[in-house]
Amino acid sequence: MKKILLILITIIACSLSVVMCAQNKKDTIMKEKMPPLTKAEKSVLEEKATERPFTGKYNDFNEKGTYVCRKCGAELYRSEDKFNSGCGWPAFDDEIKGAVLRKTDPDGMRTEILCAKCGAHLGHVFLGEGLTDKNTRHCVNSVSMVFRPDITIHEKDTLQTVVFASGCFWGTQYWFAKQKGVISSQVGYAGGWVKDPTYEQVCTGQTGHHEAVRVVYNPSEVSFDELLRLYFNTHDVEQTDGQGPDKGAQYLSAIFYTTASQKDEAEKMLERLREKGLKPATRLIPLDIFYPEKQEYHNMYYQKKGSAPYCHFYNEII
Repeated sequence: MKKILLILITIIACSLSVVMCAQNKKDTIMKEKMPPLTKAEKSVLEEKATERPFTGKYNDFNEKGTYVCRKCGAELYRSEDKFNSGCGWPAFDDEIKGAVLRKTDPDGMRTEILCAKCGAHLGHVFLGEGLTDKNTRHCVNSVSMVFRPDITIHEKDTLQTVVFASGCFWGTQYWFAKQKGVISSQVGYAGGWVKDPTYEQVCTGQTGHHEAVRVVYNPSEVSFDELLRLYFNTHDVEQTDGQGPDKGAQYLSAIFYTTASQKDEAEKMLERLREKGLKPATRLIPLDIFYPEKQEYHNMYYQKKGSAPYCHFYNEII
């Protein structure tokens, strides 16, 4: 009997250890995904400022998915609870259970909402307006959140889309536009919080966006593995401050995936690079919004000039 009891205790202890290890790993991964806050983000999340109405990227936005805290990555709101209030900021009539704290402002007039995990300022909550059946409006700053799309809804598409960032988008597009199986490529911006940014805004490095290229491809003609190899073989995957002579957050290396399989394949490729002794700086980020560059001058830049990129050289590392 004692032997059986000892075995049961051992099994329970091992199970608890596995659960705690998995949770710690999950928390670590979540923390790693969130880059350092910019000055503009700190002003809202930590200093309780408010972004200007109708300027936030999620104000007029209706994709399916989950909104997480920009500071810590904790899940806050689901898209089914989002509604158009006309107030100029994203509005939700419910939060994920236990995700949001309420605190009365010092003036006693309004109720502040904060991330329950890290205490980051989100916005304010208003009751009794009659805008939805729940009679509640969480008025949230776009800059306080990051949208995580329901990526699996795209898995059945014949054509697939991915966004690659590897420095100046002229050079990134140069290589993907030449690849067989790529149906189209478009330069633009991804990953930031400013709605519909201009080239000049992104060049300041203060919008959070990457210069990037949206690639639409036919999986029956080119595999995602082939696209990943082209991507990693045409830029410096270890550079952490930009790409080549182009320095700044807008030139960092990142893959904005749209399917779960893209994410899995990219993670495996990054691990293979690490096994080769490399230290890839590439981040994997679920795509929320891609803003195409409006000035046609930037699209297919090198093809129009008849020249080659100055920092995107082909160097087979994988």
